[in-house]
Amino acid sequence: MAVADGGFRALDEKSLIEYIKATPALSSLLGDDLEALTVKEVGDGNLNFVYIVISSSGGSIVIKQAIPYIRCIGESWPMTKERAYFEALTLREHGRLCPAHVPEVYHFDRPLSLIAMRYLKPPHIILRKGLIAGIEYPLLAEHMSEYMARTLFFTSLLYRSTSEHKREVAEYCGNVELCRLTEQVVFSDPYKISQYNHWTSPYLDQDAETVREDDILKLEVAGLKSMFCERAQALIHGDLHTGSVMVTTDSTQVIDPEFAFYGPMGFDIGALVGNLILAFFSQDGHSDNGKDRKVYKQWILKTIEDTWNLFHKKFISLWNEHKDGNGEAYLADVYKKPELWFLVQEKYIKDLFHDSLGFGAAKMIRRIVGVAHVEDFESITDAKRRAYCEHRALEFAKMILKERQRYNTIEQITSALQNIPS
Repeated sequence: MAVADGGFRALDEKSLIEYIKATPALSSLLGDDLEALTVKEVGDGNLNFVYIVISSSGGSIVIKQAIPYIRCIGESWPMTKERAYFEALTLREHGRLCPAHVPEVYHFDRPLSLIAMRYLKPPHIILRKGLIAGIEYPLLAEHMSEYMARTLFFTSLLYRSTSEHKREVAEYCGNVELCRLTEQVVFSDPYKISQYNHWTSPYLDQDAETVREDDILKLEVAGLKSMFCERAQALIHGDLHTGSVMVTTDSTQVIDPEFAFYGPMGFDIGALVGNLILAFFSQDGHSDNGKDRKVYKQWILKTIEDTWNLFHKKFISLWNEHKDGNGEAYLADVYKKPELWFLVQEKYIKDLFHDSLGFGAAKMIRRIVGVAHVEDFESITDAKRRAYCEHRALEFAKMILKERQRYNTIEQITSALQNIPS
């Protein structure tokens, strides 16, 4: 991919059609009749514009363009367009490692910060919306554990040589602005007065103040922020919440890795688990017509358990399979005693579990008292009812963040979730 130069312009639906016609890599995907293209802007995220393009012959693509500011805030919060480069780079790398769960990239235009990729056709929907609707996805844990195990293992020093790893780390250091955004909105803003913070007021006014005044919480968050900034463990997605996954009952596709960089594995795992826990707490706000969603809440808990346990199993299996390869973190001829090899892996996974709990809790907190909230809660129209769900989620997240070291299994976490008083 060539170094970016000038020539950026924000495309609208009309200029996008002209761009497609002038770009053979795209026009060839859409058939002969380029005069009858349907273009629909569907971006509902915080940063970018996203267009679905469908031709009369049935060809289809998705085009995503990064603009030089945060879309949900406006031009008052500038943001690098170069995030599109790292998103395209990561989609291709993660797609190579786990092609079943990452959509194919067809074209990338660095000057325009534009990515064209496979359109995930209906009935694919954003996972978060499916969770709000109460839809069960029987293969979700299987698929997401596969995606995380493969992308995290194969980009770590458990598989790669030190020289290869450092070369990739250096490349991704260029995504510093997106990393700094995460540092700010996840690890800093919720713990101080910040202009963009908001919450369900007045019901959570005291909760927000309590977060800002909790010194033990701040000490724990400081450790997580240091790990996020300093630990280049693997190529992580960087924003792996339930809004970055598209699903059907038999398909799971991970999208939007623009925050990708070499960071702590637990940040990805924690983001997914933390958002599933948010979905769990939101269910009481979505129950209606005598449907209390108790069964669905149990499915979410089982999905959380299966996601971690399957990830653990697959990650260790990959490690054992490739222990005699190029990975330089744990050389097989150093850890050749079977009992020592087991202890090394056991400690690695235990540390990763605690990292994941910490990051997941931090992600939960920021979604309740920070700048960007989640539709799971925001779609609960009764503010008092919404605040009840958010308060319970916030209290659980604070407890986990401070006490995560005393939990050693995911079943202990789901048990704690089930035993929270109403």
